[in-house]
Amino acid sequence: MPTAILVDGGFFLKRFSHVYRDRDATDPKVVARTMHEMACFHLNDRQGRPTYDLYRIFFYDCPPILKKAHLPISRRGIDFSKTTTALFRLALHEEIKTQRKVALRLGHLSDGAASWRIKSDKLSELIKGNIRFEELTDDDFTYDARQKGVDMKIGLDIASLAYKKLVDQIVLVAGDSDFVPAAKLARREGIDFVLDPMWHNIHPSLNEHIDGLRSTSPNPSKFAQ
Repeated sequence: MPTAILVDGGFFLKRFSHVYRDRDATDPKVVARTMHEMACFHLNDRQGRPTYDLYRIFFYDCPPILKKAHLPISRRGIDFSKTTTALFRLALHEEIKTQRKVALRLGHLSDGAASWRIKSDKLSELIKGNIRFEELTDDDFTYDARQKGVDMKIGLDIASLAYKKLVDQIVLVAGDSDFVPAAKLARREGIDFVLDPMWHNIHPSLNEHIDGLRSTSPNPSKFAQ
């Protein structure tokens, strides 16, 4: 039974350090191999027996911001293309391309409308009056650029896989409700639709739109035991 595995890259990277605490989240090779390993575990049943055939793994992400800007407080210049975040993301995309049966799907960042945003914890402190705006530093801000095209690409790929009868099962690694319309379409076409939230808590209402819920990464709750 052919299975396609779709991985929301932004979500995967956010959850990586929570579920793979013994692996280096700063090493692109480690992260790429771990993604492939986690995805392929879905080809086995819960007893570890091979059950499904891999059609392809799709990894969705956006290229990093590469432009230059000025820091919000000091007004010093910053070249985003030389930041560790940008270098990691570019290296990760190259590593993803080398993985067996993996397709890299890239959206884009709306950096034209990007701006500096106060980090949520500092914003809370400001609202409570615990700190003053004059006490903020450059480190208290993050550069916010919205990703575009990723959700659309995921939806289009799900529709294509379903309508063309290319697979019998779709596994989506994601954690929000943006996938619901595409999941409904796939299920109407007879596709077994499985959600892997990487142990992230999902709203109970999402259960009615999927055929199964399964995380193949290590359960982070066991680390606390």
